[in-house]
Amino acid sequence: MTALSVRQVRFRYLTLYGLRWLPGGLLIPVMILLMQERGLSLSQIGLVATAQGLVVLALELPTGGLADALGRKPVLVAAWATCLVSLAVFAVADSFWLFFVSWALQGVYRALDSGPLESWYVDATLAADPDAEYERGLGLAGTVIGLAIGAGALLSGGLVALGPVGPVSALTLPVLVAIVLQAIALVAMLVLMVETGPARGARALRASVVEAPRMVGQAFGLLRRSRVLLALVAVELFWGFGMVTFESLLPIRLAEVVGDADRAAALLGPASSVAWLANAAGAALTPLLLRWLGAAPAAGLLRILQGVTVVGMGLFAGPVGVLVAYLACYAVHGASNPLHMGLLHRQVDGPYRTSVLSLNSMMAQPAGALGGVVLMMLAEATSISTAMLVGAVVLAVAAPLYLPAWRAGRRTPAGPDPVSASEAVPASGPLPAPEAVAAPGPVPAPGAGFASGTGPTARVSGRSEVDAAPAPAQGG
Repeated sequence: MTALSVRQVRFRYLTLYGLRWLPGGLLIPVMILLMQERGLSLSQIGLVATAQGLVVLALELPTGGLADALGRKPVLVAAWATCLVSLAVFAVADSFWLFFVSWALQGVYRALDSGPLESWYVDATLAADPDAEYERGLGLAGTVIGLAIGAGALLSGGLVALGPVGPVSALTLPVLVAIVLQAIALVAMLVLMVETGPARGARALRASVVEAPRMVGQAFGLLRRSRVLLALVAVELFWGFGMVTFESLLPIRLAEVVGDADRAAALLGPASSVAWLANAAGAALTPLLLRWLGAAPAAGLLRILQGVTVVGMGLFAGPVGVLVAYLACYAVHGASNPLHMGLLHRQVDGPYRTSVLSLNSMMAQPAGALGGVVLMMLAEATSISTAMLVGAVVLAVAAPLYLPAWRAGRRTPAGPDPVSASEAVPASGPLPAPEAVAAPGPVPAPGAGFASGTGPTARVSGRSEVDAAPAPAQGG
């Protein structure tokens, strides 16, 4: 086949990126409500959701070199096929264990899908033109994510509003359409994605498996050498726990306020689409926040503001108030993500960058799993509002963890210098660059749980062999 041009590579990348996220958008409004409709209690839903988080936690770092060893396309074929199977199981699941299996398969999918597409795009672009600027495509990917999930959520709301079709319930319709779209995405990937080089085969795969434990140890060792980095990653623990409020509890809260699950799902479809616009608007405010307050103070303030918006979702009595608070929450989230990721970037240089970003993203997985169990059980034992208030407090109390980064920035306004691997890394300095390690780095984006990673706050991890390649700005 004739080699692809830079423009062709970018077009194929963005097409595949949009197809990858579209099915997830369909699931955002109905995912939790459908499990309730099938008979799961809130505590059972919380336990089911832990399956994805724990599987991703176990596989995120160890799978770092898999795409490089086998080639990006085979890994993506396995990932997207696994997603298709998980959606099929989710569509017919009628018991706790079938839903658990479906979410566990989603965890496998997310770990495998974590970055090969982005890495393929960068490498294929540079193969077409070594001087090409691939940043434009990576930036456009953030827009594509918003459009794809927003369109999917809007379509989902319309399908639910159409009502049941024969034996298929209104909440099941979006899942069936998501399965069709996922199959189309898989076929499109097989046709459009062309490897720019041969896979390195079984020997490289064995080497990456052997390397995995040391890579994991190195990633966690970074936290011991930087107080600033430890505090920033700790923010992710509170963030992951608290995000359960607006990813999983919000649909249930809206159904409670409206009085009907189908109507709540129909409202949440267009609301999720608008939430993506609010998220983008919040991200656009980041330069102003940097000028007015600085990165660390602004990030800390936004943690508190996000807690306030969750309080609104939990306490407002009508659907309008709940949805306004929901949109405000995503506007704050959009502004928070770039600030948090920027602070992380300033703490690391060289090959450690992707490891640190992946570690930051990975920390949300056990926290989200714990939050899903604790807050769902609390909601069942007390009320949805009580659980949301607890989650709001957890979000807000993370604010002081930005103080070390603020103090470090005041001490070294010109920026720190790297040190050797044998030296202790000062709180304000970037981590030293060791030998290259194949490791994942997050490409965060907003989302709620299932096929997309989670609804409008999902994280998408991206592995890139080019450290300078920026990820679509969102996430954290």
